[in-house]
Amino acid sequence: MPSGEDDLIARYFRPLATAPGALALTDDAAFYTPPEGCDLVLTTDAVVSGVHFLPDDPPETVARKALRVNLSDLAAKGARPAGCLLTLALPDGYGAAWLSAFASGLQSDCDLFDCPLHGGDTVRTTGPLWLGVTAFGTLPRGTMVKRAGAKPGDRIVVTGTIGDAALGLRLLQNPALVAQWSLGEDEAAHLIGRYRVPQPRMAVADAMRAFASAAMDVSDGLSGDLAKLCAVSGVSARIEAAHVPLSEAAATALDAVPGLIETIATGGDDYEILAAVPSDKVAALKEHAEAVAIAVTEIGEIVEGQSPPRVMSPNGALLTFARGSFSHF
Repeated sequence: MPSGEDDLIARYFRPLATAPGALALTDDAAFYTPPEGCDLVLTTDAVVSGVHFLPDDPPETVARKALRVNLSDLAAKGARPAGCLLTLALPDGYGAAWLSAFASGLQSDCDLFDCPLHGGDTVRTTGPLWLGVTAFGTLPRGTMVKRAGAKPGDRIVVTGTIGDAALGLRLLQNPALVAQWSLGEDEAAHLIGRYRVPQPRMAVADAMRAFASAAMDVSDGLSGDLAKLCAVSGVSARIEAAHVPLSEAAATALDAVPGLIETIATGGDDYEILAAVPSDKVAALKEHAEAVAIAVTEIGEIVEGQSPPRVMSPNGALLTFARGSFSHF
């Protein structure tokens, strides 16, 4: 007789397992054969209720965020998604309605990003809801863009806008900030939406592979993640706070409360791509990104040295922050 877990998998997750190697989720494992001449790029991230999303967040956005934070890593490495695995730990109280909405959100993104489910595990937990996604992608052999590789003279660029998600989380935690930050309804909704549903920059993965010396996604905060990239590359950096790209909503909040620059620079959950690019390749990268409607902005330069990256204010003063980035420990 099928178990309750078997029924759950068949009902909610088998429709997502469209790849032949997934074997319709009827086996203990799946298989995947990379295209000839390609490397397989692997990444995994877990998201936990109360840490990466709020307990009352819509289930479909929880599913989409769990997949997209992994796809963001693949994009920064220059890889195209090929599939994913899911581990879901459910506490009591998450019934059919929640699972149906969760599976629907996950399926929409598996379809959107051509990243079918290949398998995973479902378990019961006495702790908070959590889920882990392992995503894998492919790229031409030997071409993965690493964190290491940034060189003095490279320009530092980021995709999209920075700080929206961190501001969105603060709004969810304290709705009174909407008025304090002089935000309109649409601006507040934009910031909250960026927290709940990241936008992995898959469309510039090929361009990153072609033009970037080093790259990573911004998950824990721009300042801290730049420090990580510089440390493994053996360099330092200088960025101009005034050049960090902001959405209209984030700019409005910053105008109202200038101290929010620390939240913007260190808050995390941006899931944009941070890259070091040789100066003679920046124009080509921007041209390719513009063709797929993704903004790429220069914010500073890689420099020699081992000191932490410096963030400079518009008046030339060094900005210091209480913490460099989000950290679990």
